[in-house]
Amino acid sequence: MTTEKKLSFEDAMIKLEQIVDKLEEGDVPLEEAIAFYKEGMELSKLCHDKLKSVEEQLTQMITEDGRTESFSIDEEE
Repeated sequence: MTTEKKLSFEDAMIKLEQIVDKLEEGDVPLEEAIAFYKEGMELSKLCHDKLKSVEEQLTQMITEDGRTESFSIDEEE
């Protein structure tokens, strides 16, 4: 299943949390677990890309405002 780019960050996070919950239960057949994992990775990338885009927009706004030259959002791993 390919995630849609129109999916909001919040919706993607909810779906990702649901997938993690299912996988943590441990009673998912292997083929289904692999499909969930793949979808989870796509959702994770989508969320990362959206956060990166927002970070770039904030950096541009702050730089244009003349307040600072850089802005960074700390990422948790």
